[in-house]
Amino acid sequence: MPTSAQGRMSNRAGRDAYGNDAELRSAERESADYRVRAVRRERARTLVVAPHGGGIEPGTSEVACGIAGDDLSLALFEGLKPGGNRRLHVTSTHFDEPRCLELLEAADCVVAIHGERGESPMVYLGGRDMELGKSIQAALLESRYAVAAHENPALQGFDPRNICNRGQTGAGVQLELSAGLRRTFFAGPTHAERARPTRELERFTKTVREGLRKAGLI
Repeated sequence: MPTSAQGRMSNRAGRDAYGNDAELRSAERESADYRVRAVRRERARTLVVAPHGGGIEPGTSEVACGIAGDDLSLALFEGLKPGGNRRLHVTSTHFDEPRCLELLEAADCVVAIHGERGESPMVYLGGRDMELGKSIQAALLESRYAVAAHENPALQGFDPRNICNRGQTGAGVQLELSAGLRRTFFAGPTHAERARPTRELERFTKTVREGLRKAGLI
């Protein structure tokens, strides 16, 4: 894998440059350094969110879009820099971009997509919604994806302040997708290569949607 900040398929380590949205906006330029995409579908009970999309945790925007399809609400915060997008990472318990928060507060349930740095193709399942988590896990295992709880408590999504738990029910699901798994979804990690998805991206997003469907959320 390339070693540039743009090329890495994972970035969950290190201290954040910004503690919240106000700090980030005071130093970064919207539409140049980052962008926000917030789409509310009127009949959707579920929001799919990638708070570290674009070049921050590469591949998570595309996965979130695939899961949301054209019927679930979608919120993306995406790094647009040619390099150094890790600087735009605001941890999930502090994430407070207003447009994304508006969608979070309107959703019954939230599914958050993140990038994890491991090389083994893994889905690390977390969040406080145990029933939905079981439904998504069952669908993933049936499709022969490797699923586990992350050994790092900070990546398990149990904190009530975590973005996945800030919907109306106070419980959602977090999917930490390893670099090794995300690598199978695209021609490569760069922005241009991520515009050329493999069939595996569609297979994965359809699998997660099946878990949501069986839980009655689609």
